[in-house]
Amino acid sequence: MRHSPTKVIPWVVAVLLTGAVVATAPAEQRQGSPVAQVLGDRQLRLMAPAAPGGGWDQTAREMQSSLQDSVGRTEVYNVTGAGGTIGLSQFVRYQGDPAQLLVTGLIMVGAVKANDSPVSLDDTTPLIRLTTDAEVIAVPKDSPIRSLQDLTARVQGDLRSVSIAGGSAGGAEHILAGLLAQAVGADPAQLSYVAHSGGGELLSTALSGRATIAISGVSELEPQITSGQMRALAVSSAQRAPTLPDVPTLKERGLDVELDNWRGIVAPKGISAEQERALEQALLEMTRSPKWRETLAEEGWGDATLGGPEFETFLRAEQDRVSDVLGKIGLG
Repeated sequence: MRHSPTKVIPWVVAVLLTGAVVATAPAEQRQGSPVAQVLGDRQLRLMAPAAPGGGWDQTAREMQSSLQDSVGRTEVYNVTGAGGTIGLSQFVRYQGDPAQLLVTGLIMVGAVKANDSPVSLDDTTPLIRLTTDAEVIAVPKDSPIRSLQDLTARVQGDLRSVSIAGGSAGGAEHILAGLLAQAVGADPAQLSYVAHSGGGELLSTALSGRATIAISGVSELEPQITSGQMRALAVSSAQRAPTLPDVPTLKERGLDVELDNWRGIVAPKGISAEQERALEQALLEMTRSPKWRETLAEEGWGDATLGGPEFETFLRAEQDRVSDVLGKIGLG
């Protein structure tokens, strides 16, 4: 993940022994903040429900930086496993606590279905959708697969021989892999998909050549692609990714497949309407801040800000859509 140059600021950042990062800001700078009365003297805690290095982790840590002025003390911590559903199962225990937030997104929606999770996003309070991130299909630099056409030929010839490194089972990468197989006339049920709980683990597999191809968010693989360690074959978005302008879309290469991974924030169920409004307002203000706008440009994330009832409606529609897709391609 890229960061802007270090600035001299009055906040203190401490790394806890647990690996969590806490950021603090002077109390006088937080007065008048939309969440000041809601949080009181407590710190806001942001759960990234995956290992460090992936999109959820990046989102949480960029939020921490962008919220310093308005929120003050924040803590980011990771809970890994099962496409975020392990973190979700822990998060729902914070019922009624407005100091707890969870990073979520398309991956978790799919994992809830694929893992038959006993808890779902229906057990949370949706606050805001933040970003979209295109998926990229890439191979190690020494791979004999030079183009999407080469990959298509391999998939059509023997799908089982094409091992695919991606995120969690049922997540965005798994869904995209199934859609790709379906688009070229192969049986998605024959996928050789290797799931990973975080971006760091996936990157290790991708660079080692232990998988034929890797599918991940553009922001997660862009540094390796730009440096020449990996070769990008295509991106899954409708338009080319701003940070990878030379990489074609799947549709440009003749495959009728389009998929964007979105990320957002939820709070525990049971918080009051006043607390929900305060948290949502703080997050909306964060999305308008220069620091957050800079993050979007640096990471190549799309601005997908959507809050209030509109986000709740979107989330319900996504749950229905993903359930339908997973059923059709044999992933759920």
